[in-house]
Amino acid sequence: MYIPQKQIDRLRQLIKPGIVVVVYGARRVGKTTLVKKFLEHVKEQVLFVSGEDIVVRKYLESQSINKLKDFVGSNSLLVIDEAQHIEKIGLNLKLIVDHIPEVKIIATGSSSFDLAKDLGDPLTGRKSVLKLFPLAQMEISQIEERHETKANLESRMIYGSYPEVVTMQDNSNREHYLREIINSYLFKDILELEGIRHANKLVQLLQLLAFQIGKEVSFNELGTQLGMSKNTIEIYLDLLEKVFVIHRLGGFSRNLRKEITKNHRYYFYDNGIRNALINNFNPISMRNDIGALWENYIINERIKRQEYLYRVTDFYFWRTYDRKEIDLVEERNGKLDGYEIKWQSTNIKIPKDWQTNYKDAGFKVIHRENYLSFIQE
Repeated sequence: MYIPQKQIDRLRQLIKPGIVVVVYGARRVGKTTLVKKFLEHVKEQVLFVSGEDIVVRKYLESQSINKLKDFVGSNSLLVIDEAQHIEKIGLNLKLIVDHIPEVKIIATGSSSFDLAKDLGDPLTGRKSVLKLFPLAQMEISQIEERHETKANLESRMIYGSYPEVVTMQDNSNREHYLREIINSYLFKDILELEGIRHANKLVQLLQLLAFQIGKEVSFNELGTQLGMSKNTIEIYLDLLEKVFVIHRLGGFSRNLRKEITKNHRYYFYDNGIRNALINNFNPISMRNDIGALWENYIINERIKRQEYLYRVTDFYFWRTYDRKEIDLVEERNGKLDGYEIKWQSTNIKIPKDWQTNYKDAGFKVIHRENYLSFIQE
């Protein structure tokens, strides 16, 4: 079953000659599906290739205008799936754009291409970027009623929102699928890099992060626990962000010296991956980490919502050294809003320092009774 993806309309808007549309996202989140669904309604000639094909790489790594022209041929739309495998992909795409200006190009990648390639600088002003996440609740809601969404909330928090996971009915199949992602896909792009050989260390690092959701992370402490240097920890975390396994929130500050800004909090792009890494698929009634699961879920769904509605938003957490804090701070068009994320509905007062120093900022508690409007409407 296909669940309509929000980014398909955006792809239709962005595709045009002279522009490379780059679709970023973790493996298995539906990048290829998105492009193929888009192509179902395309009338022009399409060349669809994979960067994993060595013959394709021979042409697209050539830096030869003639070879690139021969490769594109009479096709007016070029689609390169898994483009991160192609060396100097940015430079070669620039040559295509410059010398075959009528062609349209879509490139998909399961890692930020600057992980090991050079898509950035050569295509300055010549690319548009689409981010793709595990399915957003605002997408899933197209195929389920509101009461079904509430009934499925626990499943989303435990098994996440990868497309195959959402459409599966059996929890044992979901668990098997998530473990397969970890074993076969999660670190594939990282381990292909020269000098990165320790998949076990990556797993251990992520397991430590899984127990620190909603807390500031110390690189020194992680390094001590794993027997690695602080610098290596930073490198590994950066790589894990670039392959869309985790993402960070920085501390927000504008006025107070006592606000924490140097530390980061890390969240997993998908709850199911987080739970698979710690091998815990127990139901909510048997867990002691419900607060972390809820916070990870809500923050991710909010980020998806803002991205898919094209609302440019900066995300932070807010905390002072005397332990006053707000889980999520959004800054958009000069407006600040703070959100405290709680599983249970509670009467939480606005932190005094926040209210005093950010007089025009909003504040709201997000809980089970009001979360849907926050993440999908």
